[in-house]
Amino acid sequence: MVHLLNLLAAIALLVWGTQIVRTGILRVFGESLRHMLAVGMSSRPKALLAGLGVTSLIQSSTATCLIVTSFLGRALVPLAAALAVILGADIGTSLMAVVFSFDLSWLSPLLIFGGVVAYISREKTTTGRLGRVAIGLGLILLSLQFIVAATRPLVESPAVRAMLGALPNEVLLDMLVGALLTVLAYSSLAIVLLTATLAVSGIVPTTVALGLVIGANLGSGLLAVILTARAPVAERRLPIGNLLFKLVGAIAAIPLLPYAHVWLQELTGEVHQQVVAFHLAFNLALSVLFIGLTGPAARLLQRLLPEPKMSANQRPAHLDPSALETPSLAISCAAREALHQADVVETMLRGIVPVLRSNDLVLAEQLRQMDDKVDELYTSIKLYLTQISREALSERESRRWTDVVSFTINMEQIGDIIERVLQDIEDKKIRLNRRMSDAGMAEVCHLHERLVANLRLAMSVFLDGHVRDARKLLEEKARFRDLQLEYASSHIARLRENTQQSIETSSLHLDLISDLKRINSHICSIAYPILESAGALTPTRIRPSVLAPLDSDLQRGAE
Repeated sequence: MVHLLNLLAAIALLVWGTQIVRTGILRVFGESLRHMLAVGMSSRPKALLAGLGVTSLIQSSTATCLIVTSFLGRALVPLAAALAVILGADIGTSLMAVVFSFDLSWLSPLLIFGGVVAYISREKTTTGRLGRVAIGLGLILLSLQFIVAATRPLVESPAVRAMLGALPNEVLLDMLVGALLTVLAYSSLAIVLLTATLAVSGIVPTTVALGLVIGANLGSGLLAVILTARAPVAERRLPIGNLLFKLVGAIAAIPLLPYAHVWLQELTGEVHQQVVAFHLAFNLALSVLFIGLTGPAARLLQRLLPEPKMSANQRPAHLDPSALETPSLAISCAAREALHQADVVETMLRGIVPVLRSNDLVLAEQLRQMDDKVDELYTSIKLYLTQISREALSERESRRWTDVVSFTINMEQIGDIIERVLQDIEDKKIRLNRRMSDAGMAEVCHLHERLVANLRLAMSVFLDGHVRDARKLLEEKARFRDLQLEYASSHIARLRENTQQSIETSSLHLDLISDLKRINSHICSIAYPILESAGALTPTRIRPSVLAPLDSDLQRGAE
């Protein structure tokens, strides 16, 4: 029992090591890897090499598949090129298995020690994050040593030998077990390395190991299909096409396994290298076989999985669940949905003046109901962002994550204020059949016009993050405050002149310009994170020359 627990712990350490490496590489090079994939889509050979290079770094063809899938969902790449990328991604995982098949036991303590020192001493820097990757690589190598040590006693167990005795002649069962283990472990690389290590220990015959390797390849394709099961049709085509490639390759490989076993024995006498060499040969064969068929395969998938017809009131959903495995992509998805939320808020904001001018109760009701949509979007974006692993975020991505959250909160609060403004217009003007003075209406319209312009500018600042536009937006906050005070004074002056319309709508007018100022404050607050990151904000708005006399007065008072 102890030996079995040791083996399970070693397997868990292997899976955890691959997870650390994958998240660490994505955290440091996430944007660069996306750019590499996007640039490599110009031709099928380049696409294959791009998939190979990226997957060699992140050690997960599934993660690469999810990145490319998100590109397909935004119509950034053709499906044929994406299929070529995945063929290269499978070669990348195979090459990493070959690298780990060498005796690198001396490297494990060096990587762990160096990685821990780098991570602890410079945790928030790129060096610290690369130290985290080194720790993951060291754990992978260490876990392989643990697996070898834990399997030795199991090999000598008669019960284990009897249980595995039926497997050599059941290739389909071997493939099924390999696929199931890969789905559970979330890593075909980990299962291939585990299989090779078990084969070296003798607990698994080489013929069974080859079947498990084919199953691991099928499992990686199946895992991507499962993860994108609820994604749009355009994003589901790639994982399904990849799985079909693997299925055809697996069916073709079954009758060739005995010959492959003999060929591998002639190639090398070490069982461990036989297993990883077969894994590499299998994926190289798939690439050679299907690289020229990615175009017809793409057309077939598009016919089998056509785009559903969208109704007039439908829109693309930006909160893509499959992008959650790639934090930088997921944050981009949330940002796009936040801009849609801002569009709904802008529609509500633009409707205030028409309701005020025409006393349109139907329009007011429609606009107030749109606040429910704003709240719904806020909840969806918030829950989506909470599913993103904060550990996998770089410093820049963490700031962007915070910016998106802050933006959606401000939009939700603006929607609530607009809803109350519309309700006040109904209660204090429309239902009482009152009319604002021409001067008062002109003041409200002027503030409203500036408010809409500020909202558009805020959306631009949120999207692009330009410091110049952020500074301009913050300057608008002071101008708007001055205008609100000026128009409040003008209204008081009209009350002194006993202007009847101003008297009747005084409460509405003062509340309205005050609420517009509150909306503007929420809009302008979007500029603060941008300016703070650029170091363009002062600690306080009070002049130092004013603070000095105040401090002296307080000191004398204390004495």
